[in-house]
Amino acid sequence: MATSKQQEGMKNAHLHELLVDGLKDMLGAERQLLKGLKKMSKAAQSETLKEAFDTHYQQTENQIERLKEVFSNLGITARGKKCKAMEGLLEEADEIAEEFEDSPEVLDAALITAAQKVEHYEIASYGCLVTFSDLMGHSEAAAILKEILAEEKETDELLTEIAMGEANVSPGAEK
Repeated sequence: MATSKQQEGMKNAHLHELLVDGLKDMLGAERQLLKGLKKMSKAAQSETLKEAFDTHYQQTENQIERLKEVFSNLGITARGKKCKAMEGLLEEADEIAEEFEDSPEVLDAALITAAQKVEHYEIASYGCLVTFSDLMGHSEAAAILKEILAEEKETDELLTEIAMGEANVSPGAEK
C-alpha cells in the first residue's frame, strides 16, 4: 500500500484506499465465483448454458491473473478479501438452483437470473475501479480493468442471448 508520503504526489490520492479496497474485494469475488461457476455449469440443462459457464470460468481464471498484474503495477501485494456481496449472490444462486432442480424447463432461466446478478455486480464494481484508476492517472491499471469490464459486459450479453433464445422460451414456442 502506498505510504502517505507516496500518496502526496499522487493525483486524486484521496481515492487510493478506495481503489485498493475495491481491488481486494474483486480479487476475492473472482476467486469465490470460480466455485459458483462450477456449480452453475453442473446444474445447467442446456449445453449452450453449460458452455457459457465453462467459458466464463476460464475467463475468470484469466481475470484473476490480470487483477494480480494491476496490484503489481500499483506496487501492492495482491491480496483478496472475502466479498460479502459475491457470497450472498452465490448463496442465492445455490438456493434458486435447488428450488427449481425439479423443474428443468425453468432451471436454466433461474440460473441465468442468478448469473446476471453476479455479472451486474461485477460490471458496477469494475466500472468504479476503472474510474478511480483513470482519475488517479494509473493508465496501465485502468487499461487492464477496462478489458475485464468489457468481458463482464460480453458475458452479460451472452447470458441474455441464451435466455431469450432458449431458456425463457417454452419448448415448441416461436422465438
